[in-house]
Amino acid sequence: MQPAASETVDNLAGESHTLSEQVFRTVQAAIVKGDIPPGSKISEPELARTYGISRGPLREAIHRLEGQRLLVRVPHVGARVVSLSHRELIELYQIRESLEGLACRLAAENMTAQEVAELREILATHERDAAFQAGIDYFQQEGDYDFHYKIIRGSRNQMLAKLLTEELYQLVRMYRLQYSATPNRPQQAFKEHHRILDAIADGDGELAELLMRRHIATSRRNVERHYQASNGTPLSVRGKS
Repeated sequence: MQPAASETVDNLAGESHTLSEQVFRTVQAAIVKGDIPPGSKISEPELARTYGISRGPLREAIHRLEGQRLLVRVPHVGARVVSLSHRELIELYQIRESLEGLACRLAAENMTAQEVAELREILATHERDAAFQAGIDYFQQEGDYDFHYKIIRGSRNQMLAKLLTEELYQLVRMYRLQYSATPNRPQQAFKEHHRILDAIADGDGELAELLMRRHIATSRRNVERHYQASNGTPLSVRGKS
């Protein structure tokens, strides 16, 4: 018995959606990990050939990546991988410092004992990571295995969570990965995470917010040192020129 025309259309639509999702996830991971470098031009014909996907589902995937701020549309050029200027990157960290500090205070007020226990298990998992034990990198996983993600979700503030775990999340991860391997930073960040978690467990929102803000400010200063080392010009001086 031949399938009805409507079933055939539904099946084709489902296959296109699945292909689009696969391409979206694959390209997203490649951008975040740096396998597709910042500033790279995204060729739709090349991607279509690589993944055996038609232009419609491909454009859907590209549109979603633009929504995550991983791709930007350049007039007369097309889509390119985002490449933030150092000024823009510092501004991103300033946003994180303020909003994740707020999320941390709210998490101290709202997270359950079970959620706190899950955060402790995340840190235990991080500590067992081979690269972390070797002192060369900090364990970087996304979603429910991400210490920051879990705290933001635990804030119970839906608008805050949408901004930080959806709209800006992969862009932030892209730069967190880029700067996570700085010498001594993995161990320092791990200790900072434990102090933040202890404040959340104690229900001390004021201290939790302060510690999170300090934690992200330290990461921001790390970015600034990278910039100064590579350019020889302090960011503050460049900003005034």
